[in-house]
Amino acid sequence: MPLMPGAEPYHHQAGPIGVLLCHGFTGTPQSLRPWGEHLAGHGVSVSLPRQPGHGTRWQEMNRTRWEDWYAEVEKAFEDLRGRCAEVFVAGLSLGGCLALRLAEVHGTAIRGVMLVNPSIANDVPLLKLAPLLKWFVPSVPGVANDVKKPGVTELAYARTPVKAAASLPSLWSLVQSDLAKVVQPLLVFHSTDDHVVKPTSVAIIRQRVPQATIEELSDSYHVATLDNDADRIFAGSLDFIRTHASVPLQRD
Repeated sequence: MPLMPGAEPYHHQAGPIGVLLCHGFTGTPQSLRPWGEHLAGHGVSVSLPRQPGHGTRWQEMNRTRWEDWYAEVEKAFEDLRGRCAEVFVAGLSLGGCLALRLAEVHGTAIRGVMLVNPSIANDVPLLKLAPLLKWFVPSVPGVANDVKKPGVTELAYARTPVKAAASLPSLWSLVQSDLAKVVQPLLVFHSTDDHVVKPTSVAIIRQRVPQATIEELSDSYHVATLDNDADRIFAGSLDFIRTHASVPLQRD
């Protein structure tokens, strides 16, 4: 299946500190590539995989489930851990949920977690009907491209594949049930004006992960890594890595 131009994964081998970046539901690595390139420019080894079913056609994504997306980021994590002394994980939207799951499973093997507008709760009423709708409706209008900055476009599906979406509640439930296992330092960037993910997810994290630091973004919508606050995310995540890594960045 041909890829959308720009949906390719991104990898950069540099110093002993690695960061795994997880893109969001129906999105592609394009939404996080500027973040990855910024980190790479400061001596960080970066892995930004393309999750199965993404970056081609939404019909293909309907043949995948959350277990498939998680398996891909798990594979990328193991590869990065084999090449780096320390690994951080990060994610946007549902990619933030996948990053949290990695943190729950791998514990102190992950040095820290960085999230942008994470999605860990079923706050969309239509999704509650997805297990039934998937038998009758293959897709519904998409949620992509929630960007405030003029002239910027997120590379993502215009339609939401319902069968794939029907698998999300079980992932959210699993991640919420194991949040106490998130022992790593946690940095969360949260857009105060987000038209995709409601504040519920960040509220849950704030309540149940006491070490979480929440940074509010006032000039971006959901895809903040491509939006007006992107530079703040990039700089803040680099400072977070410098603070919590036990080895220096290659270029520090």
